Amino acid sequence: MSTTAIKHADWVIAWNESQGRHEYLRDGDVVFADDRISFVGSGYTGPADREISGRARMVMPGLVNIHSHPASEPFNRGLMEERGSPRLGMSSLYEFMLLVRPDEDARRSAALFAVSELLKSGVTTFVDYSAPRSGWIEDLAESGIRACLAPSYRSARWFTRNGHRVEYEWNEAAGRDAMTQALSVIDAAARHPSGRLFGMLAPAQVDTCTEELLQATVEAAKTRNAPLQIHASQSVVEFREMTARHGKTPLEWLDQIGVLYDGAIIAHCIFVDEHSWIRWPRKGDLERMARSGASVAHCPNIFARRGILLEDFGKYRRLGINIGLGTDTFPHNFIDEMRWATVLCKVAAENVEATSLAQVFDAATVGGAKALRRSDLGRLAPGCKADLSLVDLAHPSLQPVRDPLNSLVFSGLDRPITDVFVDGRQVVADGDVKTVDIQAVTEAMSRGQRAALARVSEADYARRPLDEIFPMTLPMR
Repeated sequence: MSTTAIKHADWVIAWNESQGRHEYLRDGDVVFADDRISFVGSGYTGPADREISGRARMVMPGLVNIHSHPASEPFNRGLMEERGSPRLGMSSLYEFMLLVRPDEDARRSAALFAVSELLKSGVTTFVDYSAPRSGWIEDLAESGIRACLAPSYRSARWFTRNGHRVEYEWNEAAGRDAMTQALSVIDAAARHPSGRLFGMLAPAQVDTCTEELLQATVEAAKTRNAPLQIHASQSVVEFREMTARHGKTPLEWLDQIGVLYDGAIIAHCIFVDEHSWIRWPRKGDLERMARSGASVAHCPNIFARRGILLEDFGKYRRLGINIGLGTDTFPHNFIDEMRWATVLCKVAAENVEATSLAQVFDAATVGGAKALRRSDLGRLAPGCKADLSLVDLAHPSLQPVRDPLNSLVFSGLDRPITDVFVDGRQVVADGDVKTVDIQAVTEAMSRGQRAALARVSEADYARRPLDEIFPMTLPMR
């Protein structure tokens, strides 16, 4: 057994189990033996094979990202920042997201690039919500991050022929086959010798899955004691589609068929019946969520770019709905996502006191861990996994240091994070990710985007040229 002691840290974000909260600890020690934390407090006098000075540093629990698409989203950089469809509820899902289709090698590079961004921003556990690909499990194992594989499947695909109407092409047999493949990936991840991989059932979207597929998913998730995640209440188009099919809101329908329960995660959960963009005669979606015990994966960045807000984070919390955070888009900078969440919650509620950074930090740590059914993540406490990061409090972006977490999220972002440990293994040292060849994956990802962009016009319903579909920010001279 190898023991590492971080001693005399200026600040430690420690977990108080009796109070159920994070607290600041000054001049603190954090000790871990192999993959488990053994001591959090002051005055550690036990043995240590490695001792790290905590002077001018903050020790922070590993962050938990419960929603991301790392194999696809990095390719949208320079394309999707300001693209949405005004005739389709401002969403970019139906007209633009389908057009950029990189090959599998490029997707692999993009995923590793995204993992490196996550690690550098202090994320030690993340959900990889992606289409299965060869080498997926081994890539994540070698990256050193703790990963929940969420192989996506569905019964239908959506498309638009004209940019103002969404249609669905159904293939229920293909959806069942894809679920079978997904289960094999999940089971293989759970067996991996690294011990850092596990799985999640991930039916893609509420409007692209049949009732039968979703009920089979719930049964498989409960059998494996695995979490389940589905995109729902994520667009006006989806809300209208589901109410037209069933006369019920998306969440109301999911509740009726047994998909809302403690163990399910609703990705986004923005367009509920009381959202200002939705004129629905009855209210009750949020209370329904609270009763069910289901969690929300909140990803503010990508929606805010399209003028869309989750309107009252504070109300979700007051009702007792568990919330975790995700990076649904690029960059995979989790500290930046925390800043978006904190600020936009105040904007949406028109109230500076509507929520706080402390509540958002809870979502980024213990809220995400709870959604993943993991009580050993997202906190610095004896017995928990040795997932943590060190923040350089001498970094200029944090000066002057009075409230270090506040300064990190609102001023420093990921820049002052110097060292990251996952399962007790150091994967970031002096700001560099040690497990990913950044130059190689960046070059491969860039080649993949160029190749994908060459095919964009033929995939577009109107065969528009690339620069019309994704116009440049400034005109070309």
